[in-house]
Amino acid sequence: MRVNRILLSTALIVVALVLQVSVLARLHLPGAVPDLLLLTVVALALVYGHVGGALIGFGAGLLADLAPPADHAAGRYALVLCVVGYLVGLARPGNGRLKSVTGPMLVVIVAAVGSTLLYAGVGALVGDTAARHVGLGGLLFTAALYDLLLAPFVVPGIMALARRAENDPLAEPSSAVKGTDISSGWLSSGTGLRIGGRRGGVTRLKAKARTRTTRVTRIKGVKRL
Repeated sequence: MRVNRILLSTALIVVALVLQVSVLARLHLPGAVPDLLLLTVVALALVYGHVGGALIGFGAGLLADLAPPADHAAGRYALVLCVVGYLVGLARPGNGRLKSVTGPMLVVIVAAVGSTLLYAGVGALVGDTAARHVGLGGLLFTAALYDLLLAPFVVPGIMALARRAENDPLAEPSSAVKGTDISSGWLSSGTGLRIGGRRGGVTRLKAKARTRTTRVTRIKGVKRL
């Protein structure tokens, strides 16, 4: 991954996690909690593709596993977001730009439902049965609903930032200008040397021709005398 991708993804993930823990988790909404971290991973995966989405998802999930007040096994949410980021990245369009809102909204719903199911499934494997007591159906419905309501305020903005950082108007044009300046300077210097060499050679030929003409004129004058 490029440096600008890493810096932007890290900053967005940290901000999303802080808001998730300090604001959204304290709303005490019925059912699931709006997953701002999941929406951040989805938005970045839609721009960076499946490889970048998987890496970003794994890093975001691992950070959420280690950040307090996490009460589950470390690596559980990292696995979930890694899989989600990879699968969402496969839905990325060729140019990284989406033409309609329907596609991202469907991706958000599938990601919310899929992440909840995968999280509950991994929890069942490690002996965590909290989803059974809360009700898996209610969790799926509320997770999809909350994330769908929050997505229009999060996903488009993050995608715009990611595309802008991907194009990076400050770095690439400057490097291109530098390359152009270097190449043009090298060509101009080389051309100047060649032209100078040719000019010097022509001057020498003219001087020799003048010398020969003078000698011939002198010889003819002597003969006439």
